[in-house]
Amino acid sequence: MTEQKKKKPLAFWIFIGLATGIVAGLLCMNISIGSLSGVDFAKTYIQPFGTIFLNLLKFIVVPIVIFSIAAGVISMRDIRRVGAVGGKTVLFYMCTTAGAVTLALVLASLSKEMFVVLDTAEASYTPAESQSIMDTIINIFPANFIKPMAEASMLQVIVISLFLGFGILLAAEKGELAGKVVESFNEVFLKIMDVIIRLSPIGVACLICPVVAENGPMLLTNLFMVLAVAYIGYAVHMAVVYSVLVKTMAGISPLRFFKEMLPAMMMAFSSASSVGTLPFTMEAAERMGAKRQVSGFVLPLGTTINMDGTAIYQGVCTVFIAACYGVDLTFGQILTIILTATLASIGTAGVPGAGLVMLAMVLESVGLPVAGIGLVVGFDRIFDMGRTVVNITGDAACAVVVSRLDEKRVERQAKA
Repeated sequence: MTEQKKKKPLAFWIFIGLATGIVAGLLCMNISIGSLSGVDFAKTYIQPFGTIFLNLLKFIVVPIVIFSIAAGVISMRDIRRVGAVGGKTVLFYMCTTAGAVTLALVLASLSKEMFVVLDTAEASYTPAESQSIMDTIINIFPANFIKPMAEASMLQVIVISLFLGFGILLAAEKGELAGKVVESFNEVFLKIMDVIIRLSPIGVACLICPVVAENGPMLLTNLFMVLAVAYIGYAVHMAVVYSVLVKTMAGISPLRFFKEMLPAMMMAFSSASSVGTLPFTMEAAERMGAKRQVSGFVLPLGTTINMDGTAIYQGVCTVFIAACYGVDLTFGQILTIILTATLASIGTAGVPGAGLVMLAMVLESVGLPVAGIGLVVGFDRIFDMGRTVVNITGDAACAVVVSRLDEKRVERQAKA
């Protein structure tokens, strides 16, 4: 018990890494080490360790997407059994996630004038050539199995993952062995990712130090601004989208909904874990009239595929990072962000560090440097607490809505 109390959570060490990197960066602004200025020392001897962390993060993105999404599709064989309930659930989650990332992009775009272009970013990055909308749509579908994985073309990788999962389901008994292989590899790469995420404190310190050294306090102003925009997005999405849905489709007062959800929301905020909050969410949904058999299916599925809060985080951070690099996102790139964040939500929820992996995917999909993660990763825990609240609140909203729709369907069948 004493050892468990002494053991600090990873978030604590990430904050320590962030603080260490910021202090080291500020010190490097005003000192010289041998023949090198402090800034040059930070870029030459500290930044490479941050680059190693980013390389590991980029290495794990593709296998995580391939196997986690395919495994998620395989597990959805239950959707056929529950029929209409499963279809409505997936549709609800996909639509609200797409709406969430769209809201985030709008809010962040309105706020981007307040973000300051960083000297480092401006000097070291040239925006990729923009594509037309039709080219963006065409490029979603791969013409080669290996090339998208080698080039980390994330939308194409997601499509490959979905087809792999569907193929295994359609193969029935002959696909069982392939399904077990996919699930086994999924667990293996999740463990590898866990190891990589544990290196976050070192990666954070080494990534933030040279950026602070070159940009100083201006960077911290940017970070607090993007944090504020994200939380405004969280609040607006819950207050508007979920309130309207539970009122119009489930007949539940928004005030009652949020009152019943308050214990679960507090648990989610403190733990930043959708899975850990699941018992609280199920209890709240059932108090609001959701059938046990419906909530028992919808809520666990939500911890796997519903990522409204994380989608808001992706949208805000992507626009923030683009602004820091002096890049104006095109409409085609914005559409790509919406599609990537929505489709990627299928297989990344409930995974430690999922927000970072998803952000890397989104940045890759629109040609922004993954190194931009270093600008926000130190505050990931603060982002995570808010986005987890949104995620579990969306799960509960879906449970009560789908349960009510299912009741109406049963009533119609009884009358027929």
